[in-house]
Amino acid sequence: MTGKFDDAARAAWLYFVAGKTQDEIAGKMSVSRQTAQRLISLAISERLVRVTLEHPIAECMRLADDICARFGLATCDVSPSDAGSAQAGLGAIHSAARMIERWLGSDKPVVMALGTGRSMRAAVDQVAAMDCPAHRLVSLVGNISADGSASYYDVISYLAGRVKAHYYPMPLPVVARSSEERRLLTELATVRSVAALARGADVAFVGIGHVGPNAPLREDGFISAAELDDLIAGGGVGEIVGWVFDRDGKVLAGRTNARVASVHVGDLTGGARIAVATGAKKAAAIRAALAGGLVTGLVTDEATARLILGGGKRGK
Repeated sequence: MTGKFDDAARAAWLYFVAGKTQDEIAGKMSVSRQTAQRLISLAISERLVRVTLEHPIAECMRLADDICARFGLATCDVSPSDAGSAQAGLGAIHSAARMIERWLGSDKPVVMALGTGRSMRAAVDQVAAMDCPAHRLVSLVGNISADGSASYYDVISYLAGRVKAHYYPMPLPVVARSSEERRLLTELATVRSVAALARGADVAFVGIGHVGPNAPLREDGFISAAELDDLIAGGGVGEIVGWVFDRDGKVLAGRTNARVASVHVGDLTGGARIAVATGAKKAAAIRAALAGGLVTGLVTDEATARLILGGGKRGK
């Protein structure tokens, strides 16, 4: 029931505060016009709407609107966060799961590209079981480290099992052992086919990792401690599917990026590129990704949103 009230509050905020029409609300929330109308009616009947919107989601909607305005995003979803909880970003994870479900609930065939990582794995854990034989899931990134082991945080096969969709994994290491090995691997016909499908995806969901102490790239065994130190020294602050970028969202030249075998999100031409990311240690990386235009949408929590807005220069 909480999810329904959250959606009702979002619809009410868009209608009464942001001045959006019901058709515009339907588009922003990926629902029908009739559903948008029912959500607004629910907000009124449950007295969420008075002179002001009496629901914590109202402040989250304002933060989302500010993030969209600052960084030129097409969409931003900010969920309330519980500062006293060990899982303060759980609301954002649930929001990401509902967004994935809405895309997979489409009557038209959808190609969905997927990154990997902790937030992404947590989100797909919350996706309801569905039957989606017309949709295709495709990975943007491999799942193998230099020693041949696979990461627990890979998501594509897990999600495909839950929603019964066709899926296309990327049969590659995240970071190849040399630039020549990367070239040889990415020129394989099978890999080229999967990469082409990913580049034209209707929507992509990716995580954002920080580059610093306890960086996921290092913790998951994809790069060495010395390589992490080199990335930090070179100005790296974040990464998406292995590609490391600086505070302006620009990919670092050389270094481990010369060996990354995944599809860069900047090469996607098909549709929305949505990041799912929360947490104080990721704030600088998220801000950089938004400033550099690496993604077109963001799902995060209130505390992280405040940190994103509280520092760094204005996005382009």
